[in-house]
Amino acid sequence: MTKIVKTLSKTLMVLLVATIAFGGATSCKSKKKLAQEKAAAAYAAKVDRAKKDLTAIINGSTNWTADEMTQRIAKIKSYNIDDPEVKDLINQAGQKVDELKAEELRRAEEERLRMEEEAKRSKFLTLDEQFEAIATSGSIDVSNNQIQKTLQEFETSDIPVLIIISKNPDFNDYDRPTTISKFLNYLKDKKQYKYVVESVKKNSLGKITELELIVK
Repeated sequence: MTKIVKTLSKTLMVLLVATIAFGGATSCKSKKKLAQEKAAAAYAAKVDRAKKDLTAIINGSTNWTADEMTQRIAKIKSYNIDDPEVKDLINQAGQKVDELKAEELRRAEEERLRMEEEAKRSKFLTLDEQFEAIATSGSIDVSNNQIQKTLQEFETSDIPVLIIISKNPDFNDYDRPTTISKFLNYLKDKKQYKYVVESVKKNSLGKITELELIVK
């Protein structure tokens, strides 16, 4: 009887060990499968997010700056996503960002030129106002007084006045040259000032030695 009990005990022990071993193996396989499923889900989510972000960049539906878009595209590239659609979207998004950056540079240059022009106009504003006053004064005496006052800013009454008719990339078209004295009297007679000061040259004493105007 004792021998039978011992035999049964050994058998049960073997079965128990086998069960534990089988359960452990099954558990390991389940964990591995679960990890694979999680990795696949994370990859799918990453691909989906990449497609949405790239499409938004292409469509211009984000509030990102061009630099932020560039960073996002670089991040997506770092994922090394092996998906033809994602690769195509990356190329399209890159082209879109290049266009945006070119547009930003163009606008920045336009703004720089505008501010430069405004600064120049502001610099010569007093001179423009003096010319305007000569042309629009109520009487000849007032105009003559204004002419004498304005001439004090010039080296002589015969300094050249150049009038630009049109500007070109390589050269400017000028009207017939005149002198400051003749020009100021012309304004008095015509009663109209249709120019703006483009540039001036001065001597060491600050007196104007050359005046360049442009037709408005």
